[in-house]
Amino acid sequence: MPNEKLPLADAPTNEWAAVLRTTADDDAWKKVRRTIGTPSSDGFLAAVEYFEEPGLRGLTPEQVLALIPDKPRCSLLVVVDDAAVASSEMSLLCIDLWDEPGRTVRVIAAELWGIENNLSIGNMEFADFADATDHDGVFRGF
Repeated sequence: MPNEKLPLADAPTNEWAAVLRTTADDDAWKKVRRTIGTPSSDGFLAAVEYFEEPGLRGLTPEQVLALIPDKPRCSLLVVVDDAAVASSEMSLLCIDLWDEPGRTVRVIAAELWGIENNLSIGNMEFADFADATDHDGVFRGF
């Protein structure tokens, strides 16, 4: 896979986010998926598609960016990397693919739904989340 583009251009809709596994930690990956799949207190869920090709393990964010197709159908790429799973809050790396392609922000897994939901309906822009991070650069919700 590292010599190819990610399959982000063939999706039937643009109302989803791609969650890409680059960590080798199986237990942490499962925990992240459970957290993303747990509804918020208001019942919101992130619409995501998971990618976990073994050839993607250990890629840096720069290497992941090089794999993004020219016209991705999704607006958001979420990377579950070693930095994310080392954090107790699971601070996932979100990469903007539409508004400011390549701009990043970290978001705790439990708040991914907020970014994905608002981007998919055009209610907010990626910058709204990137500009609302805490002192450590992580978005934890509004």
